[in-house]
This record gives sequence, structure tokens and C-alpha cells, in this order.
Amino acid sequence: MQKNEQRVIIVGGGFAGVKTAKELARSLPHHVQITLISDKAYFEYYPGLYRLVTGASPVEACVPLSDMLPSRVEIVADRVVSVDAHEKTVTGMSGTVYSATYLVLALGSKTAYFDIPGIEKSSYGFKSVEEALTLKHHIYELFNAKKSSETKEACLAQFHIVIVGGGASGVEIAGDLAAFTQDLAKKYHVDQSLISIDIIESSPRILSTLDPKVSKKALEQLRRLGVNVYLNRTLVKEELETVYLKDMAMNSKTLIWTAGTQVHPLYKTIESFESNKKGRISVNNFLEAKNSSEVFVLGDAADTPYAGLAQTALYDGEYVAYVLNCKIRGIVPNVYKPKSVAYAIPIGKGWGILAMKHATYTGLFAYVVRHMIDLIFFAGMVNIKKLLTMYYEGFKYRKLEAIYDAKK
Repeated sequence: MQKNEQRVIIVGGGFAGVKTAKELARSLPHHVQITLISDKAYFEYYPGLYRLVTGASPVEACVPLSDMLPSRVEIVADRVVSVDAHEKTVTGMSGTVYSATYLVLALGSKTAYFDIPGIEKSSYGFKSVEEALTLKHHIYELFNAKKSSETKEACLAQFHIVIVGGGASGVEIAGDLAAFTQDLAKKYHVDQSLISIDIIESSPRILSTLDPKVSKKALEQLRRLGVNVYLNRTLVKEELETVYLKDMAMNSKTLIWTAGTQVHPLYKTIESFESNKKGRISVNNFLEAKNSSEVFVLGDAADTPYAGLAQTALYDGEYVAYVLNCKIRGIVPNVYKPKSVAYAIPIGKGWGILAMKHATYTGLFAYVVRHMIDLIFFAGMVNIKKLLTMYYEGFKYRKLEAIYDAKK
């Protein structure tokens, strides 16, 4: 970087990072360089990853960063392994040291296993395209590998799916799997009564961050779909295809973990940062890390209300881009004001919950709204040609799978 040159470095290619880069490219003077560093060359749409498990195409949830960002944004493929907040530098696994005038950290979060024995190695997740497709392949194999000589007890274990975590992710995947496994049962001539799907939740209710009335409606819908929900249950360990709770044990070949996330571990290594009990980083009124001027923390890792949601990450990205634009132009920015969120949670085909601040809707309307949210997001991130290609390729993928299934 030249002596008088200004450079914004964004670390992370998720919702917050991509939104920041896109807004900066639109608003910043052209003499300011914009660099986005990510360990992946593509953006993963986390809210839609569960659908990959039950038949959606990866192209519907995975988009190259180069298709989302203007050519003005330099995209660097590297994994950041250390951050010096004082010097505003980051070091990549490649050994390259990147220096910034303004540093934006949007690393997101990682799965938390809470040190429960056996869980990390034996459970399945869907926080990435790779994980979602691995789980999909595993479920297909369960049905494809069924043998007529197996005992009833063995079959019950084979087709018993245990989902740990009754948050939005657990509820969404349970609803989709309820229909998906029944379709697979017909295809592979498996007795549908052998299939069971359980949700294990340690709290007194599912969707515990929402209004109790919302939780009740979600629980009723899951039960209509045939999903068993065990509340106030804590997982102790998993071994030899047996799931151990404090008061019972379950035989299952499929344990899906959706129970927890934690702030990206790299944040813990940054000496000047302060964090709360959840590991989220303390920030000032402009989303700058405390004690670290011009180093911004946003999205999942920022200690702000509603952190951990995609809509908050997008809002934070837009706000940080605004602050940086003000700073570079010598304008005093307005302070950060958290934006309340809405929850759109599909539970099975054609049914969902839309929970807003003062109103809740259920049924087909809420289900359609959720899919419209997905469409609107991508419409704002890629050009119309890419958008149409994504959905067309997704349609072809599903159609080809249906034809293939019909021939088997």
C-alpha cells in the first residue's frame, strides 16, 4: 500500500462481509481500495442450506463471490490466521500480511459442541454446502442399504433421525425431512412406520427466543408432521450409534447437530478486544471494537442486540459501509441503532411461521413470504441474468433428480 493510499480490508465472505463490500463499492471515492479476504471463493446462503439435504441444487445456495461483487472489489482467497488490531494488519495462511487503513472483521460463527463426548465426530450438520450434501448422501444410503434380513430393532435404529436443537435450524430441517423421508420410503419400499424423527431440546420449549405462542404453533405443526419433540432433555454423549440423554438412550444412525454456535475462534486471539460471556466482541456506537479505532466488528461476533441473524449481518454491513463513507469524506456519522428483526420459519411443505414485532402469521402465507425473502436477497446481490440462471439450474436439478428417481 502506497504512503497516501487508503485501503479498506474486509475479512469474511458471509452476509456482513459481502454487504459491506457491495455498499462500499457503490459509495466510496474511487481512490480508496476495497479488498475482501475469504477462505472460500463463494458465498453460502446459510438460511437455505437445509434445503440441499432434501433435494435442492447447490447452485441455489452457493454463489461465486465474483458474481456478487463489482470488479472494483479485490477478492483474495486466503484464510486469515492472525489479526493485529493496533497495526490494522491481518496475516493469511499464505504468509501474506495485508495492511489496511480501515479493517472490517466479519468472520461469522462456528458450530459449538459444548465438549459433549462423541458429538463432533459422529454428528452431521449443514452449516456449509459440503456438510449439507454429506448429510443428504448419508440419508440416501440409509434407505438404499436396507436389507430384508435385518431385524425390526435394526431397522428402527437405521431410520431413526435425531435432531439436537429446537431452534430455527432444527425445526426447519425436521419439517423438510418429515416429507423427504416418506418419499424415500416409497421409492425404496421401506415401511413408513419404521421412520421416526425426533427433536431433542434442552429448553422447556422449541424456538425459545420467540414468543411462547409462536413456539406452541410450531410444536403443533411438527406433531402434525409426525415429528417427536422432547423438551427439557439434555444430551450427555453419543457413542456406537446410541444417543444418551440424562434420563434415556436412543438408538440412531443419524444424529443432526443444530444446538449451538460460537463466535469464530480467531476473535479470541486478538489481544486488545474485550468480549462478553458468549464471546461476542464489545463495540462502540459505530461498531468499532472498543480500544481499537477504525477496526470494525459486525454480524455474529458483535455484542449487539439481534446478533447471530442474517438480517442483522446485512444491516450491520450497510451501516459500517455508511460509517466508512462518512469517515473518508470527513463527515460525522450517526450512531448505530439496532434494528428489530422478523422470523420467517418454514416447517414442512406449504406451511410456515412469520413472527414480527406486533403480529404473527402461520400457514401458506408465511411459507411464501420466507421464499420471497430468499428471492429478494439474491435479486439485490446478483444481476438478473445470474438470478434467472440460478433458479433455472435449480429447477433442472430437481427435475433430473425426479426423473432419475422414477427410473430406479
